[in-house]
Amino acid sequence: MDPLEGIHIAGDSTFALMLEGQARGAAVFYYTPDALTLQEGRLIARGQWVELRDRQGDHFTAGDFVELDLTTLDVLFLRQDPPFDMHYITTTHLLERLQPDVVVVNDPAAVRNAPEKLFVLDFPDLIPPTMITRDLEQAKAFRAVHGDIIVKPIFGNGGAGVFSLQREDTNLGALVELFQSAFREPFIVQKYLPEIRAGDKRIILVDGRPVGAINRVPAQDETRANMHVGARPEPIELDARDHEICTAIGPKLRRRGLIFAGIDVIGGYLTEINVTSPTGIREIARFGGADIAAHIWDVVEAKCATGNRAA
Repeated sequence: MDPLEGIHIAGDSTFALMLEGQARGAAVFYYTPDALTLQEGRLIARGQWVELRDRQGDHFTAGDFVELDLTTLDVLFLRQDPPFDMHYITTTHLLERLQPDVVVVNDPAAVRNAPEKLFVLDFPDLIPPTMITRDLEQAKAFRAVHGDIIVKPIFGNGGAGVFSLQREDTNLGALVELFQSAFREPFIVQKYLPEIRAGDKRIILVDGRPVGAINRVPAQDETRANMHVGARPEPIELDARDHEICTAIGPKLRRRGLIFAGIDVIGGYLTEINVTSPTGIREIARFGGADIAAHIWDVVEAKCATGNRAA
């Protein structure tokens, strides 16, 4: 995971997973993404054994730094935040070497092959009109058909670099030039969904099954529904369309070993499938929903018990 001292524990899903593991008797070892070393076939991490407390600012005590052979673990959670860059991809290649001896959540090869904004393209009937391009003329033609649009980087996260452009907005050319200079990859052009004003529903699936949801309502002056840019979380129930979407994608998540996934649904459309470091489980619990960390650990312990250690 990323640095433990900098997290806001009230909304941090990784911390919830750590607390649940500790409550079940697990010893918890923590390291940051830059601390991996592969030497003569052994994958080693330099990190610390930690004890957790659910008190912000006093939420952990860490031991001395030690080097740990990761094959000695029962389970490893890959909770590194994006950007989904070559550093991230290299990490997934290294962690693959732990399988099948260690349960890795989520399966690193599956994470590598399922970028959040591209994985949804496997389900064309569930997503809004979407284009992947680097071409300004293609983007203009798309807007001519669909009107207001969203333009966003493929490998961004947390709402960074997401722009909303109305049909008559004259900044599309300048924005495409900016994206072309800032990113080597193509970018996403997507039909704007006005239902975003009512919220972006985050649904958590564990082993391919929906277990809880929360609605994230954007601030009045924002298009983005990410909580760290001011969106307001509120409780919400799954409707028939949500269940339809989960039924369609759940088996593929399960087959790929994507135990913990968070999908985003706006106006009945699937917009993202988050499998790198999904969030939302503490907010769902705070509103009286399921204890999703416990659901995840139930799946992990079952895999350990049955010897099905490769996630």
